[in-house]
Amino acid sequence: MADRQDEPDDRSPEDEFREMLSELLSGAGGIDPSSLAGAAGLPNDPASLAALFGQLQQAMNRADDGIDWSVALKQGEERAATGQRQIADDERARLDQAFQVASLWLDEAVEFGALPGTPELLTRRAWVTATMPIWSQLAEPVALSISDALTRVMSEQAPEEMRQMIEGASRMMRGIGGALFAMQLGQVVGQLATEVVSGGDIGIPLLDDGRAAILPQNAAAFGDDLDIPTDQIELYLAVRELAHARLFRHARWLRLHLITAITAFARGIDIDTERLEELAEGFDPSNTEALRNAVVNGALIRAKSEGQQAALARLETMLALVEGWVDAATADATSRLPKSDAIAESIRRRRASGGPAESAFATLVGLELRPRRLREATAMWRAVTDAVGIEARDALWAHPDLLPTAEDLDDPARLIARLTGTDAAETEADDEFDQALEQLLRGETPAAPSEDGEDPPA
Repeated sequence: MADRQDEPDDRSPEDEFREMLSELLSGAGGIDPSSLAGAAGLPNDPASLAALFGQLQQAMNRADDGIDWSVALKQGEERAATGQRQIADDERARLDQAFQVASLWLDEAVEFGALPGTPELLTRRAWVTATMPIWSQLAEPVALSISDALTRVMSEQAPEEMRQMIEGASRMMRGIGGALFAMQLGQVVGQLATEVVSGGDIGIPLLDDGRAAILPQNAAAFGDDLDIPTDQIELYLAVRELAHARLFRHARWLRLHLITAITAFARGIDIDTERLEELAEGFDPSNTEALRNAVVNGALIRAKSEGQQAALARLETMLALVEGWVDAATADATSRLPKSDAIAESIRRRRASGGPAESAFATLVGLELRPRRLREATAMWRAVTDAVGIEARDALWAHPDLLPTAEDLDDPARLIARLTGTDAAETEADDEFDQALEQLLRGETPAAPSEDGEDPPA
């Protein structure tokens, strides 16, 4: 009877790779399960290891090239649930009342009408569930780029006899790389759920249009650091959240515009294949910390190109315009609150510094979601409000072409002159002066206008 090794091997490269990877993951091939869990950002415990292997097995067996973002959702929900408490009845009653008062105050400060639905109170886990679709949409271009680059580099670095096998299993490799990235994203969003106080806290529209929400547990933690009555803090946060939600509901184009700009930026990110090659050459299956650090610290993303820098500048201007308008509208609506200025300043400092989870997302995707020119944007919206009023100010959100530009943030007077029509009068006067000067230089005497203000006939 012939030995099994003499029998023809009808297995596909993908089958061969699956068997090899299963052997590696079982421990026989030298991959330490705890190290692999560390690479995915998971704690080293039996439950986490079992979940990791289950997710990787699903990734190997996927029939399409996409990323299974349910992995991120599961990781995020589990991370957010740690230390979560339920919403107390007295807390719910206070915040429901705060939203009612906030809506009345905001009616006086903005042109946009009230929301169609009732604002919500969310637990940390519920916030992850509600926002993960947007997070995964923002992260997917980078996740696919890293997975594709990793597959390409591994194929190039592999010995000749293994190259065909790896190339034939590229879809599987992409799925595994995507699963590891999704796990990392889930950990980041789960941690972020312990920090945000509302649906619009990050500045981008994470919730559906017309939907507003506050996380009572995090709002209470935010207030712990301030010597301000709880009811004032909750009312201020309610006004701010409603202002953000009303803006995105009224300017229907704004949500798609922002998300498209962010995903376009992410698609333009270039992966550092040289760094990946170094990792592949020195990869130690028993120690995956170097691979994890490269992903988490953003080391695999090249420095931004000129085009990326320009796109980032446009995106930062848009984020600043949104946040600045929300700040200005909230300030007007909460003028009755004795400590509103102190709460506003605390929020600005918090947004400017960002938290650990926000920084982690920035390294994963290569994008910081902080409006760097927030103070300039707030001052500009304040000046516009004083010059032309609330209705004309809010009318600028009707179309992206009407919005102020980065130059308007530098010099709000130009924007105000344009809105009030004074720039047209100045231009007309300048044209008349230039025409008169040209006549004098030709030796002609400029004709004086008639008494009715019209030029006399030639």
